[in-house]
Amino acid sequence: MRTRVGQAVVWLLLGCGACAGTPSVAGVAGIPPAANAVWTPPPTEGRARDTASLVVPPDVEKRLSRLTLAEVVDSGLRNNPATRQSWANARAAAAAYGSERGAYYPTVDGDVTATRLKTVASQGRSAVTQSVLSPSVSLSYLLLDFGGRSGNIGAARNALLAADFTHNATLQDVVLQIQTAYFQYVANRALLEAQQTTTREARANLAAAEERNRVGVATIADVLQARTAASQAELASQTTEGDLQTSRGALALSLGLPANLPYDIDSTAGQLPVAVLVDSVDVLIAGAVEARPDLAAARAEFEASRSQISVARANRLPSLVLNGVGGRTYTTSLPQGGNNYTVSLGLRIPLFAGFSRLYDQRQAAALADAAGARADALGQQVVFEVFRSYYALQTAARRVRTADDLIASATQSSEVALGRYKAGVGSVLDLLAAQTALADARAQHVFVRLEWNTSLAQLARDAGVLDPRGGSSLRLTRDSVPDTPPR
Repeated sequence: MRTRVGQAVVWLLLGCGACAGTPSVAGVAGIPPAANAVWTPPPTEGRARDTASLVVPPDVEKRLSRLTLAEVVDSGLRNNPATRQSWANARAAAAAYGSERGAYYPTVDGDVTATRLKTVASQGRSAVTQSVLSPSVSLSYLLLDFGGRSGNIGAARNALLAADFTHNATLQDVVLQIQTAYFQYVANRALLEAQQTTTREARANLAAAEERNRVGVATIADVLQARTAASQAELASQTTEGDLQTSRGALALSLGLPANLPYDIDSTAGQLPVAVLVDSVDVLIAGAVEARPDLAAARAEFEASRSQISVARANRLPSLVLNGVGGRTYTTSLPQGGNNYTVSLGLRIPLFAGFSRLYDQRQAAALADAAGARADALGQQVVFEVFRSYYALQTAARRVRTADDLIASATQSSEVALGRYKAGVGSVLDLLAAQTALADARAQHVFVRLEWNTSLAQLARDAGVLDPRGGSSLRLTRDSVPDTPPR
């Protein structure tokens, strides 16, 4: 009989398994119907995340038509996923540190057990029905472990420091990304204005050539060459218009906002007078070694790895633990209850675990050495980055001065060529060559300004002094721009 019942249960379970089929998701099939078919999701699944939080702050929203660099940076830091992620990691590390510090305190737990039992009458004994209630409190306290507890707490503390420094480094990286996009947009806008000026000049040249051809003092070749130059200027202007919109969308992306957001910026921050650094490269390198948050994070990670050595060593040494349990038991036959307690002092002595504890300690020491090497390598990289950015900024400053001289001379040359052409003593080729040189000078002037602005922001980031408002503590002076880089 039992065998038949067991077989029936097995067949029932197998039948239920066969009938289970594919699980559904929100009322639709959980998988596509075939390999060549598209899965149709439920209407509530796969929707875009609510972006209500990704907005410009209300006080900034009123000035969307003229956002300053500080407001652009502030909006970007609020919305960028990288800053939110690093902040969440820092909060998690803080909670882990608080959790580890709890090891310095005893662990106290309460327990209440209620039991209702009834025995079976047998061998002349009557059945007994009884209720038992047993509340109790247990305590466990680690008295001594030769550095294991303090090692875990030290590792958690340094992990928190590393997470905080990493957050600071993330802020600087995001600020640099936003500033680079900002200056690129400013540069494209300035380049478009320069090319529009060139286009107007090319059209004026075309009109002059047509007028000279009309009165018989210029050939049709002059007109065609002037028309070609005007078309080329128009084409360059149209190309830059597209680049301007692309850079505008890239700036919106760096802010964590839709690319089609109707906004514009105040470009005065990209047009500040070019200045040179007061501090030498050695001073900046010394400051960067102390101020770079990513280097500080690497050092904190090294200290956390060293703390793990103490933890691994403590696992090979004895530990002393105090345990205690106190309670009171109430039964049907003893309604007033009775007390009970247990106190024990335990000494745990590790004897042998297949040498695993020894190898754990060696592993911890090797990982600490690796973390120290990573910190040293990053320190060398920091020195190189500051050195590279310092001389890049010096070069950019000299190039701006040269570009100023170039645009001044190219402007004079274009004016002279235009005057000579209108007076009939110059050729159209001379005029077009001079205005092409002027257009190139204008473009170079825009590019070297972009180079100086981005180099200054890069140096501030590499030196570890780029603040969340987009500024820095770099000391600049406009007294002079050196002809050669200082040594």
